[in-house]
Amino acid sequence: MNIIRNILAVVVGAFLGGLVNMAIVMVGPMLIAPPAGADMTTVEGLTAAMPLLQPKHFIAPFLAHAIGTLVGALIAYLIAASYRNVLAYVVGVLFLIGGISACFLIPAPTWFMALDLIVAYLPMAWLGIAIGRKISS
Repeated sequence: MNIIRNILAVVVGAFLGGLVNMAIVMVGPMLIAPPAGADMTTVEGLTAAMPLLQPKHFIAPFLAHAIGTLVGALIAYLIAASYRNVLAYVVGVLFLIGGISACFLIPAPTWFMALDLIVAYLPMAWLGIAIGRKISS
């Protein structure tokens, strides 16, 4: 039973973290409008718009990655029957793999890729664990 619950913890954590990620990505352009004429819906459009983007345009993607990972890791921690820390970090690593993949697909500025990969994934999984410990105790 513990194995099933642990697998469920990772699956549900990754799924709900992904939903949070996508929700923030979808709301981001409503809060900070992309440059006029920029098509932010395709990889080709992003590539063409990249020189027009300012640092403010990277706030929503960073928050999507960080908060999505935080929520996913926290949920995995709270659902897990055992190995809570490990399973929360598994979710963080899954999101990190997605972030690394995005670096190859979307030509973002180096500063953003570095910030995103260093801060938005494993540190957010750690924070999810810390919050989970507070909730559990």
